[in-house]
Amino acid sequence: MSDKKIQHILAKYPKERPELTERQVKIHASEYSLNRKGKGFLFSIIRRLESWMHHMVGSIPCTNDILEIGAGSLNHIPYEKKYDAYDCVEPFTELYSDSCYINCPRKIYKDIDQIPRENRYNKIISIAVLEHLEALPEIIAHSGLLLEKNGVFQAGIPTEGGVLWGLSWRITTAITYRVRTGLNYKNIMRHEHINDACEITEIIKLFFDRVIVKRFPTALYDLSFYTYIEAREPKVELCKKYLAERKNEN
Repeated sequence: MSDKKIQHILAKYPKERPELTERQVKIHASEYSLNRKGKGFLFSIIRRLESWMHHMVGSIPCTNDILEIGAGSLNHIPYEKKYDAYDCVEPFTELYSDSCYINCPRKIYKDIDQIPRENRYNKIISIAVLEHLEALPEIIAHSGLLLEKNGVFQAGIPTEGGVLWGLSWRITTAITYRVRTGLNYKNIMRHEHINDACEITEIIKLFFDRVIVKRFPTALYDLSFYTYIEAREPKVELCKKYLAERKNEN
């Protein structure tokens, strides 16, 4: 991708979320929790499909330290079999407060800025989170600086922007949401998924030298539900420069 196109993408950040209707704001927290913890046939199918991302991220063993960005209900922890320490970034305590894995993390931070700069991780991971982040480039740049020299950054994301992904939520989650609330789920998706899969991939490629991309169930962007991104060799100086510029702007 050209420097001009990369700069065009970076200029969008930090992004602003489209506003929800007043009624949707009132029920958003409970609906979000239901989406992450919900039970029933539809949620069972969704969890089964999402498990591909967890398996891909867990496929690279780590015997040292792991950092998970956006740990949610801590449901990825059982996919990591060996590690010395497991740290998390998760601002919403209600998502993990009753998790059976609550005692597994060494430390749970509310923001990546709270992590001591001397910390280093062999794996930094994220599952179904990067599409939500308003300051995505900053999070990726921070990850580059927190990663060990031979470490790996792994992310699983919905193939937001692709045809199959768009069709899938419209004929499943959107319908059940409409039945429960009488409201339009499209507003929720616009509010939550502010980054598409192409933007996320290109930003990771900007800050890392070696990037591998895989998709499920096919390798085609428009015929996949989920995308897996594996990145190594962070461009440390670029990460530092970008974060310094953002700090000066603020």
